[in-house]
Amino acid sequence: MQTINTYKAMKKKGEKIAMITAYDYPSGKFVEEAQVDIILIGDSLGMVVLGYEDTLQVSVEDIIHHCKATRRGAKNTFIVADMPFMSYHLSLEETKRNAARLIIEGNANAVKLEGGSSSRIEAIKAIVDCEIPVIAHLGLTPQSVLQMGGYKIQGKRESNYIKILEQAKSIEKAGAFMLVLEGIPEKLGKEISETLLIPTIGIGAGRFTDGQVLVYHDLLGMFDEPPKFVKVYRKMNKEIIDNVKTYVNEVKSNKFPTKQHVYFVHEK
Repeated sequence: MQTINTYKAMKKKGEKIAMITAYDYPSGKFVEEAQVDIILIGDSLGMVVLGYEDTLQVSVEDIIHHCKATRRGAKNTFIVADMPFMSYHLSLEETKRNAARLIIEGNANAVKLEGGSSSRIEAIKAIVDCEIPVIAHLGLTPQSVLQMGGYKIQGKRESNYIKILEQAKSIEKAGAFMLVLEGIPEKLGKEISETLLIPTIGIGAGRFTDGQVLVYHDLLGMFDEPPKFVKVYRKMNKEIIDNVKTYVNEVKSNKFPTKQHVYFVHEK
């Protein structure tokens, strides 16, 4: 299994890091067989698995449940567990306890949290002090959707650009071993990646980050109208619906099951 030192070495060599979300046994199994570098148990499961409007309703228990299921399918891949909304906001003691639960109960290798404010910097330091590896997340941070007024690109204005750059430096200093950059201009993604010694992972952050992450369901085209930064490698939603329709029609027309699908008693 890769370690945090693996990813630092990959950045140094200029080798890109491939991260993808997974949320259950089969998706974990599939992405491990595809030799992905890192699996993220993202709080995006709230929308793509649980059907919520946003990530805010996801709980620590939800992440633990899906992390355990994914680990059963991906026994040898580095897994990062998202810290959900309000799991690291109230106190450093609760922050450390929730991070530890994701490692101990969820069997994750690291945790990820959003934001670069002073309280988030302290949260990163507290978790790292517990010997738990931390990935930070800047730019479009989905847990801040209400405050941002929607899913809007960050860092377009000069003041916000500089703020994100300075937060990235503070995050590295606090001890995070990796930084996810979401929904920012390519120029900012490039500058941060060139400034920091820790690897950066982009999602809508351009071509020059040290790696990329996409949501499993997005790249497989399981939902309509994905964000601009998503490359859909296969439109599986139509394939799934068409194949299920075929099954339904065959059952109703008595074409399934056929002789090859049934058991017989063979007398001696």
